[in-house]
Amino acid sequence: MAQAYGASAETVFRTLKDLANKDQQGFVTETEFNRFAQIAQLNIFNGLFDELKDAKRLSRSGFNPMRDKSRIKRIEEDLAFFSKKLPVVKTSGAFLKPDDLSRIISVSTAGSILLDQSTKKPIELCYDEEKIERILISNLSAPTEDFPVALVSDSIHVFPTSINKVEIRYYKYPEGRNAEGARVGQQPSVYDSDSVAPTYVDFELPEHYTSDLVYEIGKMVGVNLRDNDIVNYTGQEMQARKQAETY
Repeated sequence: MAQAYGASAETVFRTLKDLANKDQQGFVTETEFNRFAQIAQLNIFNGLFDELKDAKRLSRSGFNPMRDKSRIKRIEEDLAFFSKKLPVVKTSGAFLKPDDLSRIISVSTAGSILLDQSTKKPIELCYDEEKIERILISNLSAPTEDFPVALVSDSIHVFPTSINKVEIRYYKYPEGRNAEGARVGQQPSVYDSDSVAPTYVDFELPEHYTSDLVYEIGKMVGVNLRDNDIVNYTGQEMQARKQAETY
């Protein structure tokens, strides 16, 4: 996957300040921005799953299918930046979920600690304890090592219990990126923006979500935002930033 750059925290912050000043609605401080940046990014990230579900539903119904396929492709490409896979070994009879797990994509078995691809088996996921109990006592659908089943709750319980290693594919929670586009274990933020060398942690959401982030944070800090203003100010800030980077 090509190097990805997240939406600029500086661009979002400066746009919010300009719009707040234009509407004479006070001053957006760094503290306010840092308080709401993580929540805003998470709201947009979670909204992508709802948007993807709606786009797939409309595509299946035949309503403007070409447009919906384009939406599906865009959202899936954006979500791919948050996709991870992790080998997990059983601990105290269960598999612990990764700390940064947002949503599980799939779980599979592995024949060795190195996750030999030739021995991997997909694991059917179940979120209903009553259903898993029926499966376990059934003579026809009882899980085997070739057809395993997992109960997903606070941890992941895989049946049959002889399976001791799995690989979890999942979407992680969004965090931040540094100026080079590398992921960092920090949330998007801005510090001391009036100094000679201000510090920014950019959003992990791709750059084309800049306007969405401005709007989302603006709602939280009480700035009256209009779509045209957001697009115009965001575009100006992004262009100024790119010009500065070329010098």
